[in-house]
Amino acid sequence: MFDCSVIMAGGSGTRLWPASSLKHPKQFLPLPNQKEKTFFHAALDRALAASRPGTSNVIIMAGRAHIPHIKNICTTYGGDDLRRMILIPEPEAKGTAAAIACAAVFAERFSDAPRSMLVLTSDHIIEPEASFIEQARSLVPHIRRGGLAVFGIAPRYAETAYGYIEAAETEASSRGIFTVKSFHEKPDKTTAEKYLSAGNFFWNSGMFAFSSDFILKEFKKSAHDVLSPFEKLSAPAEVSYTDSGGLRVLEHWRGLDAAYHETRPESFDVAISEKCGKVVMAEAVFDWSDVGSWDEYARLSVPRTENVFCVDSASCFVDSSIPVALCGVDNLIVVICDGANGVPPAVLITKKGETQRVKEVVELIKASGCHKLL
Repeated sequence: MFDCSVIMAGGSGTRLWPASSLKHPKQFLPLPNQKEKTFFHAALDRALAASRPGTSNVIIMAGRAHIPHIKNICTTYGGDDLRRMILIPEPEAKGTAAAIACAAVFAERFSDAPRSMLVLTSDHIIEPEASFIEQARSLVPHIRRGGLAVFGIAPRYAETAYGYIEAAETEASSRGIFTVKSFHEKPDKTTAEKYLSAGNFFWNSGMFAFSSDFILKEFKKSAHDVLSPFEKLSAPAEVSYTDSGGLRVLEHWRGLDAAYHETRPESFDVAISEKCGKVVMAEAVFDWSDVGSWDEYARLSVPRTENVFCVDSASCFVDSSIPVALCGVDNLIVVICDGANGVPPAVLITKKGETQRVKEVVELIKASGCHKLL
C-alpha cells in the first residue's frame, strides 16, 4: 500500500459547460447514472483504498474557490477515513507541477523516511476499482527502488485531446510494465493516427506513483525553480489548520501564498516526466475515461425518460432539471442549467459528435465579455 495518496482537484471544468463552471467544475458533477455520487467521491474512494489504513494521509490539492464543495463531500465520510484527509487550498492556479511539488514537500515534512506516493486525478471514471487498486499497489516495489511510474491507457481511437506515452520494451520481471521511451504532447489528427497504428503509444492518464525523495531530487534536477519556493516552508503548526466538520484544512500554512506566487506555472509532464530518465509505464488493466465531452458523458449514461417528452425524435440525450420536449429531431444533446448550485443559468444544444466544439463556445463567451456565464 501507499504511504500517501494525492488527489489533484483543480481545473476549470469548461469541457462540460454549462453544467460545469469555474466555481463548480466537472469533478463536483454527478457521475453518469449516479445522482448522489460525484467524480470527486470516486477519487476519494480510490485514494483511501490505495493507501495504508490508519497511518497514511490523503492530500487534496484544490483551488480556494472549491473549498466549500470539497468540505461538503469529504464530511460525508466518517471516522478514520475523514481523519486521514488533509485539504491544501492552492492560492493560485500554477499547474500540476507546483501542486505535486507542494504535496511532496508536505509529505516529507512529517517523516524521516521516504514516502511512497500515488497521484490521482479527481474527474475520471475508473472501473472496476479493485483492478486499479491491485495494479497501483503492484507499483510500490518499483518506485521504492527509485523511479517514476505512470499509468498508460491502450488507445481505442486516434484521440487528439490526450498526451501520449511512447513505450519501449517490457521489463522481463514485471508483466505489463514497460520502460518509457518518451512522452508526447497532444497531437494533431494525422499524428494521433500514426500513434494508434504504431501499437506502442498509450494515452497518458495523468496518474503517477513515486517515492517522495526521488521526486524531490527530480524537481531539483529538472525544475528547481518550481520546487525551491516550497522548500522554504516549514512543517505547518497545529494552528495552521482549521477544522470543518472533521476535515482538516491547511488554510494558514505560513509562507504558502508567497511560495505559489514565486513558483513557475508548469505541468508535471513538461517539468518532470519528459525529462526523467527512470520512468516505467503500467498498461492499465481497468477501464478508464476522462469524460472529456458531452458525447462521452452521454455514452456512459442511461437515457433519461423522466420529464423528457419526445415526438418523432430519437437518439437524443437530455440533462436538465426542468421538463424538456423534443419534436422531430434526432441525435441531439440538450443540457439545461437552471442556476442551482452556483452554476450560471444557460442552455447548450448540439449535435452528437460535435461536443468537442464546446471549447469554441467557451472562447466566444470569453471574447464577448460574458465571464459570469463561466
